[in-house]
Amino acid sequence: MKYPNFKDLILFEDNDFIVINKPPFLASLDERGGSGETNVLRLAKQYSDDAQVCHRLDKETSGALIIAKNPEGYRHASMQFERRKVDKTYHAVVDGHVIFDDLTVDLPILNDGNKNVTIDRAEGKRAETIFNSLKYYKHYTLVECKPITGRMHQIRIHLATQRAAIVGDDMYKGKPVFLSSIKRGYKLTKGEEEQPIMKRFALHARHLVFKGLDDKDIVIDAPYPKDYATLIKLLDKFDA
Repeated sequence: MKYPNFKDLILFEDNDFIVINKPPFLASLDERGGSGETNVLRLAKQYSDDAQVCHRLDKETSGALIIAKNPEGYRHASMQFERRKVDKTYHAVVDGHVIFDDLTVDLPILNDGNKNVTIDRAEGKRAETIFNSLKYYKHYTLVECKPITGRMHQIRIHLATQRAAIVGDDMYKGKPVFLSSIKRGYKLTKGEEEQPIMKRFALHARHLVFKGLDDKDIVIDAPYPKDYATLIKLLDKFDA
């Protein structure tokens, strides 16, 4: 993978914080077992010596990610995450025509390490997400997801429980979108194998609001990356 220039990812910067638009396929932190591959934390430390990543996004998830430039900033952001004061909004493209109108999913999540996450009412930790359908296509729906808590895979597994798996999320039985499934008369060249429009699951951290050290709101909007924008454009064109 060609790693991006860190400066090109910056959406906001002041003396205490940097917010980047994290590209897909770039881990937030060192993976367990340390493969030594480049990640957001390593790129950030090259840019600002004391940089710390304040929360994480799954490797395939793109979008707004907060990085503190000093220990005070890190503490300040961490407290806001802990007290659930950070306003986070994600966009997901899901399979099927699903109508969510302020649907609250409140199902406990058990993380047994090893990236294995399940709904477990007895042992799981509380997890709550609010869902709203933003745009309907013939075969898909663009959904706004607001996680109140911050559990691993929370949005992905909560959507799967509603029979609305994120497209391309094979861990939760989400199927990828192929152009042939939405474009009439689409033909492949003989011997060619069709690739999905997006080679990852369609989840993007779109909007973020948190407070700076001066207690003023920092409001972030993260544009869709190229693959996500392409998916939306093709759905608009062929599946509306």
